[in-house]
Amino acid sequence: MAEPGDPRTPADHPDDHDDLIGFSSAESLQGRAREVEPAPEPEPVIAMAEPEPAAAPEPAPDLFAPRAEVDPVPVAMAAPKPAQADSIFEPSPEFASRPRGRQAPPDAPGSMGLYAVYALILFAVPTLGVSAVVGLLAVTGREGPEAALSRSHFVYQQRTLWAAAVAAVAGVILLAAPFALGVPVLFLLALWTVIRGASGVWNLKSGKPISDPRSWWI
Repeated sequence: MAEPGDPRTPADHPDDHDDLIGFSSAESLQGRAREVEPAPEPEPVIAMAEPEPAAAPEPAPDLFAPRAEVDPVPVAMAAPKPAQADSIFEPSPEFASRPRGRQAPPDAPGSMGLYAVYALILFAVPTLGVSAVVGLLAVTGREGPEAALSRSHFVYQQRTLWAAAVAAVAGVILLAAPFALGVPVLFLLALWTVIRGASGVWNLKSGKPISDPRSWWI
């Protein structure tokens, strides 16, 4: 460690580092040369494109300016020709030439008469045969439709109701017989009537005729 008055030359005391640990000499207080860092290069300036001038706003429409008159487009419309009549009490020829009365609808496979009879057949069991009697009276004593499809259903309904009436009378009579033979007869009759009625409605709704309307099965 250097004492006061000792020479401070580095050649005499190369291991003296007082100036590095805080004991600065008079020579070290004079300052050391500081390394100057080079100044950074300036960044290139990018030239910005000048914005285009904004378009001038359109003038607002004058609400109080008179409107230009527009000529209407002529539309040629044929005026209805009034009906001519000889007097106020006589109809015009156009009215007299119209068909009078309602025209009878053509014979369609879904006519209401056939559906009504099928409904009476199906309700024969819940009404204990009352609706079947009404249906039998509806199809008896009148001619059937002329169309082949409707006529097949009409004959089918007649056969069903007449056979059901005869079988019902026989079943009631057999109730007094031994072993109550009328019970199974009436049960089979009810089942047979419902099956034939449902089959007829299905074919009528599908627009199909009965293949064999005089048979005893569906």
